[in-house]
Amino acid sequence: MPTEMGYGMDKPTLVGELVVLRPVRAEDADGMWEMVNDPEGRRLTGTVRDITREESDAWCASVASRPGRIDLAITVHGSDEFLGEIVLMDIDERDANASMRMSLRPGQRGRGFGGEAIGLVLAHAFGAPPEGLGLHRVALDVLEINPRARMLYENHGFQVEGRLREVHRDGDYWVDVELMAILEDDYRAAAATQPSRP
Repeated sequence: MPTEMGYGMDKPTLVGELVVLRPVRAEDADGMWEMVNDPEGRRLTGTVRDITREESDAWCASVASRPGRIDLAITVHGSDEFLGEIVLMDIDERDANASMRMSLRPGQRGRGFGGEAIGLVLAHAFGAPPEGLGLHRVALDVLEINPRARMLYENHGFQVEGRLREVHRDGDYWVDVELMAILEDDYRAAAATQPSRP
């Protein structure tokens, strides 16, 4: 079903001022391994499952060919170094929606890479086919212990739609998960107020 709108093998390369987003590939395995084992990143994203090196390597080598999702490596201009990843997944052709997630390697947060990556992916998600996906809605969830991420998403037009109370354990404490989404009209309105956005 998703492959009918080009969600199969053809994955985009998106170019911004700071970053280049390109499909994740086998050569990203070392950077991916560092990212999925970063304690701060795991805490902020609520990652609890341990991933083996073999699983991580196999994922990098095969994810670009998986339908219904677009996994993009965040790299910086002039270097192909893997800084993190941004993903559109569960792409639904019928209802024109998808989920998004993003994670960055240690030392790469707060440098503007994530913000530009979000803008590029949203421009692709809401862009008209065949260059874009023609989506109507993109959703994500964020832990309440990650206010920096929430502010970043809000700056791009995401709105809080709901809250799952005390659904995740952070050490000795329970924390909420906020459900956020952006509609095509929200994106266009936010883009109109920020002309430098892709």
